[in-house]
Amino acid sequence: MKRKKFFSFFQKIRFKYRVSILNENTLEESWHIHLSRLSVFIYLFVFTIITFALLSVLIFVTPLHQYLPGYGDMNLRSKIIQESIRADSLTHAMNLQAAYLEIVKDIIKGNIKPDSVVGVDSAFLQQQAQKLIETSKREKEFTKKFEEEEKFNLTSMESSSTNKKTYVFFRPATGNIVSSFNISKKQYGVALQTLPDAAVSSVLNGIVVFADFTFDNQWVIAVQHEDNYLSIYKNNNRLLKNIGEVVRTGEPIAITGSSKGKNGQLYFELWQQGKPINPQNIIIF
Repeated sequence: MKRKKFFSFFQKIRFKYRVSILNENTLEESWHIHLSRLSVFIYLFVFTIITFALLSVLIFVTPLHQYLPGYGDMNLRSKIIQESIRADSLTHAMNLQAAYLEIVKDIIKGNIKPDSVVGVDSAFLQQQAQKLIETSKREKEFTKKFEEEEKFNLTSMESSSTNKKTYVFFRPATGNIVSSFNISKKQYGVALQTLPDAAVSSVLNGIVVFADFTFDNQWVIAVQHEDNYLSIYKNNNRLLKNIGEVVRTGEPIAITGSSKGKNGQLYFELWQQGKPINPQNIIIF
């Protein structure tokens, strides 16, 4: 019975039909072809295979595959990345050139003296910070008031046994340390490799005592904290705070820039009473 049904089905799909094309005016047959269901299926299958093969050859042999997701040319991608880095470097060079021209204009106008444009080192910032904190009686009163307000802040905790405050320092930026603290090599801080245009945060509550552009370290900002702590942030692309502004722990104060072709590198220093401190000993990076 099953064999009979199969034979009947096989005969049915092999049964040929005449497909004719007639002339509409004369009704004469112009063209005809004999087709069965099986032959139609075979023709469609072969046509699909040939079409797929031709499209595959066309896509993988010709440059059309570059427009498909996931099939981009690796060499082209590498060139795009290199050009992006080069464009970023050119932008940074243009910013430096613009800053240089502004200084030259000020020198020509007589606004600043030529010998006053010098590199600013950390020791100089420490001296300037001490002067800014100690020169004015009004500033002393403000500092005292500021410290009174921050007694119960989480960034400083007073120990009952030693009667001294301990501080919880905020991480200046998110990144990996690529250069560590080393006094013998005059490395007074740590260099952090961060993402491009990453936020730089103040490690403690304090007052901005320096915020300016330098030729050696680009945009530099320094914050004076309690107990004669001074934090310095170098190699910034731009600053978010000005001299005299009060900043809170973790508050963004600058945006990282590039240094010697490396995007997003922050150089961070921490000083206390005129002496550099290894930031890795007291800050979790």
